[in-house]
Amino acid sequence: MIQRRQTLYLLLATVAALLSFMFPFLTGKEMDKGVPTDISLKAGSRFLILLLTGASLVLSAVIIFLYNNRKQQMLLCWLGLVISVLIIVMYILEMNNILKPTLALSCIFPFMIPACYFLAYRYIHKDEKLIKTLDKLR
Repeated sequence: MIQRRQTLYLLLATVAALLSFMFPFLTGKEMDKGVPTDISLKAGSRFLILLLTGASLVLSAVIIFLYNNRKQQMLLCWLGLVISVLIIVMYILEMNNILKPTLALSCIFPFMIPACYFLAYRYIHKDEKLIKTLDKLR
């Protein structure tokens, strides 16, 4: 199970989602009752981003253990890809609400998640094609 490439990519997506809770996406200033305050936007800072990132974290961890059902794995990878793109859209929308936003180096973690889902899907699809060609040989 762990030696498969798609498992490694899904594990990397899980770690990236976990790290996005710990490290900020961006820093800047936010107006609070007319007073600018420093803000650090993380995955846990806003409720919708928290829900989507948590869902992506759980989904990528669950997909790892569905290695017997490749069709369901591929479907859930696409769902994870959609969720992770929504996470990035939410970060960009929140970035528009912040004064003088500065992207942190750790902003790469939310962008790693959809890339890992896509690569995992690609290798699951290759496994599915390999199984189909082996079935034709029998």
